Amino acid sequence: MALQRQTCLIIGAGDYIGAAIAKRFAAGGFTVCLGRRGGEKNAPLVAEIEAAGGTAYSFSVDAREEEQVVSCLETIEEEVGQLDLVIFNVGGNVSFPLIDTTERVFRKVWMMACLGGFLTGREAAKHMLPRGKGSIFFTGATASMRGGAGFSAFASAKFGLRALAQSMARELGPQGIHVAHLVIDSGVDTEFVRARITQAGGDPETLPPDTLMRPESVADAYWQLHHQARDGWTHELDLRPFAEKF
Repeated sequence: MALQRQTCLIIGAGDYIGAAIAKRFAAGGFTVCLGRRGGEKNAPLVAEIEAAGGTAYSFSVDAREEEQVVSCLETIEEEVGQLDLVIFNVGGNVSFPLIDTTERVFRKVWMMACLGGFLTGREAAKHMLPRGKGSIFFTGATASMRGGAGFSAFASAKFGLRALAQSMARELGPQGIHVAHLVIDSGVDTEFVRARITQAGGDPETLPPDTLMRPESVADAYWQLHHQARDGWTHELDLRPFAEKF
């Protein structure tokens, strides 16, 4: 008898980490659902996954909007398949001096990186709890563990997301739901990070190999987390390149 294909949803399925996660799970036989603002932007990724023999769907969803999150997960459950894994991967990394951080910036970053995680995690739990199984994972950052100059908005949101994940793990773990928080303590190899290095006067092309984290390494970490046995679940995993100081 053929095994039932599992379904995963990535909220914040952008062009780097989100895309790498999608391709990793699609290659492993999952039906992959991609959620982001402007879901049409994922058309090339969906085509790439399908060309490789996988199955993928894209959804337009703003994680800050409760009705959109509720509708997205309900649609997937009804039309695609029951959700076995939901990953919240929304960023919000901005840097401003404290006195230049407006109320709008602070609120927007909190809504993206913290409120969105709550809405996504809550709705995932509603569908998974009756089945007594499933995984809900959150992408964190260095800012989840310590605040830095210029990152009052981002660190506050990421601290909140980490606390949310801890609370959910304690509540949902005994009911069969694996909740994990992945701390990415590194610059990830993206155009955004490379541009930041250049703006600071550096040259990303001269960095030693493996100084920046590949999005594929994050995807592999999530793959391993989802496949852990229940008697050895990891709640928090910090991931960093070999040369990163901490």
